[in-house]
Amino acid sequence: MHLFSNASGSASGLKEEYFRLCVERFQEVNPFIEHILQEVDEERKKGMERGITLNIAGNNRLVQVQRITGEDFCVLSKILRNHSCISGVDARYNCLGDTGAYYVAKLLQKQPSLVYLNLMFNDIQSDGGELIAKALQKNKTLKYLRMTGNKIENKGGMFFATMLQINSSLEKLDLGDCDLGMQSVIAFATVLIQNQTIKGINLNRPIMSSEQEESTVHVGHMLKENNCLIELHMCKHGMKNDGIQQLCEALYLNSSLRYLDVSCNKITRDGMVYLAAVLKSNTTLEVIDLSFNRIESAGANYLSETLTSHNRSLKALSVVSNQIDGKGLIALSNSMKINPILSNIYIWGNKFDEATCLAFSELIEAGRLNADNTDVEPFTVDGHVYLAEVSNGLKKHYYWTPTYGDAPGPSTNAGFALVPVGEHL
Repeated sequence: MHLFSNASGSASGLKEEYFRLCVERFQEVNPFIEHILQEVDEERKKGMERGITLNIAGNNRLVQVQRITGEDFCVLSKILRNHSCISGVDARYNCLGDTGAYYVAKLLQKQPSLVYLNLMFNDIQSDGGELIAKALQKNKTLKYLRMTGNKIENKGGMFFATMLQINSSLEKLDLGDCDLGMQSVIAFATVLIQNQTIKGINLNRPIMSSEQEESTVHVGHMLKENNCLIELHMCKHGMKNDGIQQLCEALYLNSSLRYLDVSCNKITRDGMVYLAAVLKSNTTLEVIDLSFNRIESAGANYLSETLTSHNRSLKALSVVSNQIDGKGLIALSNSMKINPILSNIYIWGNKFDEATCLAFSELIEAGRLNADNTDVEPFTVDGHVYLAEVSNGLKKHYYWTPTYGDAPGPSTNAGFALVPVGEHL
């Protein structure tokens, strides 16, 4: 095997080190890790000594995957400590568990160049969350952590909230679908009043026992005080019109938020009165995700009126599955004819009539609406125009980032990406 030096002075490649450590620890070699480390070695032979992301995702579609256990990550973490060329680790959809979380915490304490860590859906529980959160109290390099789908619950969430009182380097934190409780959601809102580093946070789908929308009240208060947060995800919060009103009142004072996700809530057309009103004066918001609410045509009309006559900052709007009929959808299409800034619109799951199909077909054919910037595509049968669904959308690559093909464009804003649309850390 070709040998070459790395930043720590070691003369071996990562694959060779992995074999050696497996032998020393009587650990079975994982062929998936072996394959990925071989790829990294090849990259380094070409002279790439910085900024490599180790892609060991358990849902990799290009190679045969043997999902990584906590014991596997123990060996891997020992290797990564000595290689500053690795700046990112994508370990989503594996089986790390709390054992793996222990070694993740060790890695965060020892690896001086890690800036990106994706641990989505790894069976990490509250104890593992505590270990990672406490390690981040001392870590000064990690900028982006994704913990989506690990059931750290309220207990683990409180440790992460405490961490944000101390950590001054983390910029994006994803705790969606982690079974957070009301207490930890309120704690995050409270901490972010003072934290001036976090630019994006995902608090999707907490476990709420109350119908009083306390979380939205506290988040609204935070938005009035915080002028650093760019991206906020509050999907599945049980938010109603009073909740969106709280957020909108805060947005009159907030000058930083550019991406607001309130999808999968209980917002109706009355809530759009508040949003349409704040969009007349707010010049910061660029992306709004209203998918899977119930704003109906009346709500769409409120938005289209503002987008036509006042707002010139919103770039992307998703109203997927909102019980909007033809009149509301045509109003939105008409606003795009006048508003030159709105470039991305997602409408699938509503009530299309032929006039709607014609309106969006004309937008696409005229070049006003790029085919990649919407989730519908026109087709004609027997002289009638219809719309088919295409796989574009704000959350297109939230759970799966492609490892081949073209890089995501503006239409693939992808659920947790600092805007402008399409920009990734």
